[in-house]
Amino acid sequence: MATVNPYLIFDGNCKAAFDFYKNAFGKDFADINYFGDMPPQEGKPALTDLQKEMIMHVKLEISKETFLYGSDIYPGTPGFSTGDGFSISINADSRKEATDLFNKLSEGGEVTMPLADTFWGAYFGMWKDKFGVDWMINFDEPK
Repeated sequence: MATVNPYLIFDGNCKAAFDFYKNAFGKDFADINYFGDMPPQEGKPALTDLQKEMIMHVKLEISKETFLYGSDIYPGTPGFSTGDGFSISINADSRKEATDLFNKLSEGGEVTMPLADTFWGAYFGMWKDKFGVDWMINFDEPK
């Protein structure tokens, strides 16, 4: 069965927020990646050194079943308002489950990142559902 975890979006202060959460929960990051880790994006301007230090993805294990995820909004994204930065994150148990849930939950909504294999190794996609709720789904092949 899939698990559902909160994914918080920040406007440049994700690292500070997650350092705070890390200390509060007494845990270490299970994963942390920066915008500077990704390859250049076609049609997008090059990132500044400051933007490269922004968080692309961070994962903080709260318990065996619960994680707190977060990122900074992609640099230069218009219309972001702090507080709007919330997505529901689904960790699927299989590619099929990820595809089925993506197709069902995105129906009538807006796909913001098509479900596909990513450069970081996950099968991943994002969408806003027909009610305006932001979602993301992730499947990692067992190692």
